[in-house]
Amino acid sequence: MQNDMVAIIAANPKYQRLVKTRSSYGWLLTAIMMIVYYGYIAIIAFDKELFARRLGEGVMTVGIPVGFGVIVFTIIITGIYVRRANSEFDALTREIVKESGK
Repeated sequence: MQNDMVAIIAANPKYQRLVKTRSSYGWLLTAIMMIVYYGYIAIIAFDKELFARRLGEGVMTVGIPVGFGVIVFTIIITGIYVRRANSEFDALTREIVKESGK
């Protein structure tokens, strides 16, 4: 019985669309995050002077707000994924469960 239910769900076109869409969206956001993070690290590694420049007369350097920006970007990109998951992906999951007879 359990294997039949798994086969029914796996054969559902909505399930296949859900898996494909969620996976590609997750990989896209992962790639964007990796570019931002490793770009930041690469600049630190290869051009220390860029982030070491002072902003104004104080002790603040360019690297501090850019690093803060990377953290904020991470929070924003997570929120974007959660928003889509809670709306589109969850609705599609409910439809799949409903159609599978559970």
